[in-house]
Amino acid sequence: MKSTTRTLLAAALVLGVAAGPAVLPAAAVGAPAAVSVPTADRALDDAIAGLPAEDATAALVRVGGSEGVWRGTSGVHDLTTMRPADPDGRFRAGSVTKVFTAAVVLQLAAEGRLDLDRPARSYLPELIPGRYGKVTVRQLLNHTHGIPAADVAGSTVEEWYANRFEIHDPRATVRSATAKQPEFAPGEKQHYLNIGYTIAGLLIERVTNDTYERQVTARVLRPLGLRDTYLPGTDPRIRGPHNHGYQTMRLADGSTGLRDASVWGATDGWAAGDLVSTTADLERFTEALFQGQVVRGPLLEEMFTLPEVPDVRSGAPGAYSVGLSMKKLGGREVWGKTGGRWGYNAAIASTRRGERTLVYSVNATDAKGQDMNRVALALMVAAYGPPTD
Repeated sequence: MKSTTRTLLAAALVLGVAAGPAVLPAAAVGAPAAVSVPTADRALDDAIAGLPAEDATAALVRVGGSEGVWRGTSGVHDLTTMRPADPDGRFRAGSVTKVFTAAVVLQLAAEGRLDLDRPARSYLPELIPGRYGKVTVRQLLNHTHGIPAADVAGSTVEEWYANRFEIHDPRATVRSATAKQPEFAPGEKQHYLNIGYTIAGLLIERVTNDTYERQVTARVLRPLGLRDTYLPGTDPRIRGPHNHGYQTMRLADGSTGLRDASVWGATDGWAAGDLVSTTADLERFTEALFQGQVVRGPLLEEMFTLPEVPDVRSGAPGAYSVGLSMKKLGGREVWGKTGGRWGYNAAIASTRRGERTLVYSVNATDAKGQDMNRVALALMVAAYGPPTD
């Protein structure tokens, strides 16, 4: 185990985040439990070897598709018992939630209950002010709406941790965002933010006269048999078996160490980021989605169509479609979605025809950092190859 890893774990022990041996059994350190295929097994093994480490305490991985199957688990369930990570454990999927939200909106569009080209304000006139009257439903979903982010309490992870049980009302979130001036005219640029999906969740509730949670459950979770996936509402806990997530932050004595982030409310994310799931369920969902079993007919192409606009910050071509994003890896297009909540990184990904799918949960200690977690990045590259654009 690297000295930096030992230092972090020792700090956790001293501060009561962890208790027990600081050295894992050989089976858990650098020896991921995996069923491999010849094509990329060594790279995938290497990607999750050596956990727990400074930047991640566990990883659960499933690779599928016609090119072969691989399953890998590494790291620990928690830093107290140090027992091996549960491969079937639930985790916070973060912005992978957006794919489920987008799928429900597209189903409603297919039923004629929503029009993607209609202004969102026509459905929620009391909530969306006139300055955003031209923003369409599609623009909410592909991040070309120009609505800025809502205000949030705090500006550091320590402040957010202190407020982790605060309950956020989605309507108040929308009012906070739409009280500001637009970032750009709708349809001119792309800025990836949660706010469009918060509004999308409210649109689902308005046109169905039902809750967002019940609609996602009835339309996606139940038909696909995703029994370990749920929307937590105001409950800050992860129900059922799960591997603990930890976050690096400043501690009470002024030092930097790990805090257990497993119990942390997700109402700030809601329809943009509160899903709890497993790798098996997300793999089943990914396969069904790409095969046209969730969104049927021509509306599925909305998920694989990038708007021809520049990113508001980099000026690069927009990389987000309705629900998904696209990256060229290993010379081919890979579509999917990543997500991050404190202590957890998650992703679903697939080539367009499903030759190779990837689902992972990485218990990242830097889950919402500016850069992609090292283990998560290594998994993407191991599964598909390096970026080619």
